[in-house]
Amino acid sequence: MDEMTLKGGTDVRQGGDPDLVPIVQRLEPRLGPLVGAPEPLDGGITNRNFKVRLGERDYVIRVPGKDTSLLGIDRKAEWAANQAAAEVGIAAPVAAMLDDPECIVTEFIAGRGMTADELRAGDSLRAVADALRTMHAAPPIPSRFDSFRIVEDYAEVARERGAEIPAAYHEALATARRIEGGLTGPEHDPVPCHNDLLAGNFIHDGDRVRIVDWEYAGMGDRYFDLANFAVNNELTEARQTDLLRAYFGEPGPEARLAALRLMGFMSDFREAMWGVVQSVASDLDFDFPGYASKHFERLGQTAADERFAGWLEAANGG
Repeated sequence: MDEMTLKGGTDVRQGGDPDLVPIVQRLEPRLGPLVGAPEPLDGGITNRNFKVRLGERDYVIRVPGKDTSLLGIDRKAEWAANQAAAEVGIAAPVAAMLDDPECIVTEFIAGRGMTADELRAGDSLRAVADALRTMHAAPPIPSRFDSFRIVEDYAEVARERGAEIPAAYHEALATARRIEGGLTGPEHDPVPCHNDLLAGNFIHDGDRVRIVDWEYAGMGDRYFDLANFAVNNELTEARQTDLLRAYFGEPGPEARLAALRLMGFMSDFREAMWGVVQSVASDLDFDFPGYASKHFERLGQTAADERFAGWLEAANGG
């Protein structure tokens, strides 16, 4: 839920972002003196991100936004996931983590941001499948991501903060429980997942695809990652089949495509409830209720598909 694009710079010691001053002061003895002015990276919703040059290297400083813990974000878990992904060549290495003020610092990846159109293309789609398969085979990380529990947690947080839970939530929750009961077997065993695969979180470094922003990462269902990528980047049904073939290295059984589409429902459900929480937690000028409504509408369309019952049956082995 964070997309980053370079925009104009500012100087923390000359009227720039005051939050960066203590961060840079703590980083300089470790990483080197600040060179030039930090440059904000545009698009963050749950973070503010800055490119900085310290010593002879470029880094990205991620400053958490307001009340991000309400979204289930644990910065120590994010650090561990980011580092694990870096060790298997998927993410930028973590250079530092500070507790006070809280922030994560990664090495800057020199490359270009990728678009959904590009990610849907054959070579890029295969590269993404390779990256996800590599991450899913990595050693366990110390956090959990369960899409079925997260929507319930978000509802509880939203109620506590005074939000009105949309009527669509209750029907969606009943459908989610049917999906949860059908997704069993070893391919649904928890693996390290990213869980926020927007186009803005992909960078091509000239050699391979890298993935940034690991704040929602945790041990979860690989099919959520695959479906989250498919939904966020609007893969056609044919491209969804291509994604599964590239990921598993073979034409898949009907159960795999069914699981992907059912998890597409859960991806939208998670996004919808994320928007509900943000509507009462965030102080950003953003239409979070509209965001939630968009995803409730889309998950409703998925559940209304005449093939939905067949997907449930196929995912559960017939």
